[in-house]
Formats: sequence, structure tokens, C-alpha cells
Amino acid sequence: MSLPSRKPLSSKDENKTSEVSETSEVYHRRWWARWRPDQQWEAYLFLLPSFAGFLIFVALPVVAALALSFVRWNLLSPPTFVGVANYTRLLTGDRIFQKAFWNTAYFTVTIVPLQLVFGLALAVALNRAIRGVMLYRLIYFMPVVTTIVAVALVFQWMFNRNFGLFSAMIWRLAELTDLPISPPDWLSSTSWAKPAVVILTLWKNTGFTMVIYLAGLQAVPQELYDAAKVDGANAWQRFRRITVPMISPTTFFLLVIQMIGAFQLFSEPYVMTRTQSGPLQATLTIVYYIYQNAFEFGRMGKASAMAWVLFTLIFAFTFIQTRLQRRWVHYEAGE
Repeated sequence: MSLPSRKPLSSKDENKTSEVSETSEVYHRRWWARWRPDQQWEAYLFLLPSFAGFLIFVALPVVAALALSFVRWNLLSPPTFVGVANYTRLLTGDRIFQKAFWNTAYFTVTIVPLQLVFGLALAVALNRAIRGVMLYRLIYFMPVVTTIVAVALVFQWMFNRNFGLFSAMIWRLAELTDLPISPPDWLSSTSWAKPAVVILTLWKNTGFTMVIYLAGLQAVPQELYDAAKVDGANAWQRFRRITVPMISPTTFFLLVIQMIGAFQLFSEPYVMTRTQSGPLQATLTIVYYIYQNAFEFGRMGKASAMAWVLFTLIFAFTFIQTRLQRRWVHYEAGE
């Protein structure tokens, strides 16, 4: 009995078979089989300074801070292991840390939304073909590149109740209107010290938000606006239905980095209200309290524990925002 003859493969089948075999070979090839140190040492040599800098100035300090958070150390005597006692005291018995936490939360929920709103408003206003638009953009961006210490000192003078600019404007307004108003003692008041820091921060950082929003607005296709005009949409409808969804990735980016920056607020309250962290610790932030414990009180273990608590907070909020972005962030290419 003769066996049935095998049908010869066509050229198309042969190509498909060869492609499958090549794909399988590449898939099963191990990474160490493709590693050629003699051919890649130049690349590793160029990467060595960046890797060494990251290892020395980032990775090792992070690990050291984690280790220090479990000890009691004042920089003079040998460190003493205390376990999780630093974390327990922070979360249960340290009222100043709780005050700093709520102050930081106040700055976060006020500065971040206001920066987004003001930055978007400026970007929309300057995203037009008007005369001198580049000069206006430069003027609004200049505060971003100024030195925060110099700016904070200037605002400290402007908020002075006796001879500050804001107080003089309020006194002048009272004279013109005969209203019984007087300027508050901005930096010595528990009610006005935090708004003063918020005003400084908005003036300093809104220009950065404006520039990022300008880049996002200029990436929106003009055809969408033209089609909306043909359909009879007014300016507000075009802004709500086209501009806001199309720049949602930009908004998400700014929301994340500005939230991280607000959690790490330090320079503004330190320079403006550095005398006892403001009235009754009204402007004391978590990073400011970390600085005090580490370099003023010599409590390196407690300061390291606070740094890791702050890292956990930032990581948690960033993770939540990343998970929630699928509900409101719209990418042009889709997901």
C-alpha cells in the first residue's frame, strides 16, 4: 500500500513558515545571549556618570533615610535603634506634625486648583494672534525664573501692615470710600498668614502653568473649532466641549506635578514667616517641620520618618490620580 504523496508547499506557505520560525527563535533567545560587552562598553561608559550620580545622590540617601527612620540619632551620639517608635509618635502623639499636615493640605487644595484656573485663563487669553503677544507671554513667565528668596523678601515688605503696598492700597480705599476698613496684620495673623503664602506662590508659579497650557492649546486641531462654528456652537460651548477635553492630558500632567510641589512647599513660608514658623505654626508645612527636626533640633531619626511619611502620601495621591485619569483624560489617539 503506497503512502499518499505530500503536497509541496507554495512560496507563500514557505514564507509564513520561515517567519514563524524566525519569530520563535527571537522569542526564545535569552537576553544574555544578545549581550555583547565588547560592542557596548562605550554606551555604558557614557552612562556611568549619570548612573553614579543617581546611585550616590539619590538611591543611597533614600536607603539611608529609611534606615535612619528606625533609630534615634542627634548627630553627636551613636544612633539607637527604636523600631517604629518614630512613626508611632508622629501619627499618634505629635500635635505639631498634625498641624503641619493640615497646613500642607490647605496649601495643596488652594494652590493647585487656583494655579490651574489662572494658568488656563492666561493661556487662553495669550493664545491669540494679537500685537505684542510674545512680550505679554514673557512678562507673565518672568516670575518663574526669579529667585524665590528675593521674591519672598519683597512680598514680605508688601504684606507689612504699617508700610506695605497692600496695606497702603487698603488705607487709600478706606479714605476714598469712607468705609471702616483697615488692613490686617498679614504675616502675624493666623487667619491671613496662609493666604499671604498662597498669593506669593500663585504669583511665582502661574507663569509655568500658562506656558504648559499654551503648548497644549496650540496642539488642538483648528478643524474641530471650525466644525463647531459651522454647527452653531458659541465660544463657551467650544471651550467646554473641545478645548477642555483636548487639553485634559496637559491638565493631568500639571495636576500631578503641582500637587507634588504643593506637598513639598518650603521656601515661601520659610522666608516670609520664618519667625517661629508663622503665628502659632500657621504656615508650618511638613517639609518645613522636617527641616526643623533635622537641622535645628538634631532629630535625624524623626526627620527621616517624616520624610518617608511624606513620600507615602505623595505616592498614594499620585497613584490615585493615575488610576482616575481613565475617567476624564482623553487622548487624541485613544486607548
